[in-house]
Amino acid sequence: MSDNARVVRRGRGIDQNVMNEFMTGSYQHNIDAKGRLTVPAKLRDTLGEKFYLTKGSDGCIFVYPESEWTSFMQRLCALPIAQAAAVQRHFIANSSLVETDSMGRALIPKNLREYAGLEKDSMFIGVGNRAEIWSTPRYEAMCAALSNEDILSVMSQVML
Repeated sequence: MSDNARVVRRGRGIDQNVMNEFMTGSYQHNIDAKGRLTVPAKLRDTLGEKFYLTKGSDGCIFVYPESEWTSFMQRLCALPIAQAAAVQRHFIANSSLVETDSMGRALIPKNLREYAGLEKDSMFIGVGNRAEIWSTPRYEAMCAALSNEDILSVMSQVML
């Protein structure tokens, strides 16, 4: 967990510059026939022109700015191989450095599109230090399955 995330969780004063580094919001976009997806302008500043994509959890794609990817990789590779080999393979072997074109689109590699079930309708969402790319139907199903009890359980851990 980054120092910035610790500051937020503990509820101490948050510098506006730190808040600007977090990605938030939901954006619906279509993937074109070539597998390109428009990166939302509000997330582009934080992600930069180059960023990493990898298999995420729940059938989505995780999207990391280069600096966050480096931090994530350092933490992941520091884990004992006996405990983390499968997880390391899941994230590292399936990662790709991508770059936006002049129109703000990124080519999503075929293996990641297939993993996430991306065909046309997609969601690009900001979730703090990373973003996620979802197929819209899969995202809506995940949201519908999330209960108030699930939300309250997590919120009880972060609320003062």
